[in-house]
Amino acid sequence: MELAPRLRLMNWLVSQGLTGLPENDLIRGFCERCCAEGLGLSRGMVFIDTLHPIFEGRGFRWNDTQTNESDAFEYGSTNEGEAAQAWQNSVFYHMLESGVEEMPIDLADGASHRYGFARDLAEKGHKHVVAYTHRFGEAGTMGQMDCVYSYFVTRRDEGFGAQGLAALRDLVPVLGLAIKSAAQADIAKTLGRVYLGRDAAEQVLRGRIARGVTERINAVLWFSDLRGSTAISESIEPGEIIPFLNDYAQASIDAIHDAGGEVLKLMGDGVLAMFTQENMHDNMAVAKRAALRAEHRFRRNMKALTTRRTAENRTVTSAHVGLHVGEVFYGNIGSDDRLDFTVVGPAVNEVSRIASMCRSVDRELLMSSAFRAGLDAAGRNYLVSTGRYALRGIGRAQDLYTLDPDIAADEVVAGKYERYLAS
Repeated sequence: MELAPRLRLMNWLVSQGLTGLPENDLIRGFCERCCAEGLGLSRGMVFIDTLHPIFEGRGFRWNDTQTNESDAFEYGSTNEGEAAQAWQNSVFYHMLESGVEEMPIDLADGASHRYGFARDLAEKGHKHVVAYTHRFGEAGTMGQMDCVYSYFVTRRDEGFGAQGLAALRDLVPVLGLAIKSAAQADIAKTLGRVYLGRDAAEQVLRGRIARGVTERINAVLWFSDLRGSTAISESIEPGEIIPFLNDYAQASIDAIHDAGGEVLKLMGDGVLAMFTQENMHDNMAVAKRAALRAEHRFRRNMKALTTRRTAENRTVTSAHVGLHVGEVFYGNIGSDDRLDFTVVGPAVNEVSRIASMCRSVDRELLMSSAFRAGLDAAGRNYLVSTGRYALRGIGRAQDLYTLDPDIAADEVVAGKYERYLAS
């Protein structure tokens, strides 16, 4: 590849990296342009570690012929088991251990087949591979994301040749920089969703990060906590505490997200969430029904969790949920160098008090008078009063409501309630 097309491809990579082109589109565009300039690529692969609670990293590939492979994939931990063995047998592990950044491989050489991918490539008619590792400096490393790994393949018997290798030597680092830029944007979005919540992360990443920038919104509020969690934490093995909390947090968070809610904060065994008119694209009555749907799914998740943990001879418990509705301030609260994107206001305090009343009245779910008042007539028919109570720190007494016991006792009523939630 001559200098002029090299420069054009470098400029394309830089411009697309700046615009945020996804990684799989970057590698496809790169490989297709290389082929158009006579480089003769038959396959390209790039992968990079990341920061993610489940995946260790992501990979992206391109082929010159149609295959059943996806153009993007995630991979889990390579620290143990078969995945660790596969990693240690890979060409990239060998290159890192040897301090080599570029390794040409002749697939006709049987010795190359000690690398897991080489035999498969040779059987598919590929002839030569060149692999690259581009390490980041300390300032450019983010968690395990400290290197871009890549390889490129050709079907030509003569390989890439000196000019082709020289072109790749110039171009692949620029591709790696564009991939790294896209990966860092993905990491920011992932960390935002995981630690702030989906809606809060979107708002922060759009620039709402100034201290004191909040908005007044009406929201349906959810507060849940586990029954007897303090005593349970003191009675089980220390190594079981986090899995115990994780299992039950997963049950509630999945239910809330499935119903369109936003998880705002995790507080030990407690979960604060909201359902808003904006999320529901309609009105607060729909948001309240979504909260009831989340609570129903939460109980179903809890039942499945209890079955699994009991079979594993592990501790189980139940949970209390409080539902309320009111005006809250939603946005950045804190100091100049430590902010929290959450909701505050009397309604937040009130929903936590309602949840804590579940123990006193021996109910798993309690709802405020304001929550009931905004429901449609069909929804109100499924609620019954548990009595009038004065909540600690709240100036006025109010009726608290729970689900009609007939929902749990009568299959016909239960079916009608589920159809109401689904409508």
